Amino acid sequence: MPLHLEIVTPERQAFEGDVDEVIVPGSEGELGILPHHAPLISLLGHGVLRLRRGHEEELFAIFGGFLQVRPDRVVVLAETADMAAEIDLERAERARREAEHVLEGGFVEPADLASARAALQRALVRIRVAERGARRPRGEHEAIRPAAVSPREEPPGE
Repeated sequence: MPLHLEIVTPERQAFEGDVDEVIVPGSEGELGILPHHAPLISLLGHGVLRLRRGHEEELFAIFGGFLQVRPDRVVVLAETADMAAEIDLERAERARREAEHVLEGGFVEPADLASARAALQRALVRIRVAERGARRPRGEHEAIRPAAVSPREEPPGE
């Protein structure tokens, strides 16, 4: 039984489809969700959402929101959700540099400091998702290695 996943932001539906597994950044750490998971509602944190369909893995940069899990369905209501292929890496790098410049610049108002830290965190997550997503083959016929497997750990003949 597949797990039906919806990723929704205030602006759009970022993803909808059946998946084998979802790993989301919860407010207290990562949550792995498989079919038949116990019902759950949780706050989302900032980080990488990974979904797996067979050997294919897709990555999203997720920032805040809520998660609802039912045995056959997962709904992610995120403030923002950016698929790896949609992220402009150059723009994310520019945002990182600007935030770092503000933080290195010395004294700033507490609200500006919090804003710069949040901007830096968003930029770093987007960069990580874009770079990891760019290393993966895009075609359905091409198998994608899980992130935990290094080339040295592959079985012989693959």
